[in-house]
Amino acid sequence: MPYSAEHKDKTRKKIVETARVLFNRHGFNGVSIDMVMQEAGLTRGGFYNHFKNKEELFSEAVMSFLMGRGAEWREDAGVDVTNLRPEMAHQMIDAYLSPEHLNDLDGQCPMIALPSDIARGGIEAQQSFQTLLEAMVSLFETNMSYDDSTNRQWAQAIAALCVGGMVLSRALPDSTLAKEVRVAAGHSAKRLLSEGEC
Repeated sequence: MPYSAEHKDKTRKKIVETARVLFNRHGFNGVSIDMVMQEAGLTRGGFYNHFKNKEELFSEAVMSFLMGRGAEWREDAGVDVTNLRPEMAHQMIDAYLSPEHLNDLDGQCPMIALPSDIARGGIEAQQSFQTLLEAMVSLFETNMSYDDSTNRQWAQAIAALCVGGMVLSRALPDSTLAKEVRVAAGHSAKRLLSEGEC
């Protein structure tokens, strides 16, 4: 008896979420299809009922963050994307650059956990990464109270500070410098946001 569409969808989501966590922990090259399927409690043969290859799974795992773990993270941080205002953007900056986010390797944003893997990966993964960045930029851009051609540029700079601050902090040993980098990125991002509100 064939599985229902609902069962197939649930299984696919389980594979994607399992892969997202494993990619965060080990990077693209450190994860095999066998590892993903074993961790998900499924057989390797079932993988190909859902994905053509590991690259497709990688792309979907990156993309899944936005409305999966990312949505949970935003809710936990009190960021309501349906009711955005400058205070929410400030809250987003604080939460993104928080020690909790830095130390949550399994739940970390792929823009922090996987930039080098994605840069070396295929176009599908790069497009998924771009979608995540565009969502973050849009969040900041919609919170600027004045309307001019520099809004997007300011928002991109804020997103770059947030992601870059976390990437650097993650790469440094647990030290004062790692914390200083995150704090400096947060102060600079908030300052840009505030200047954009003037």
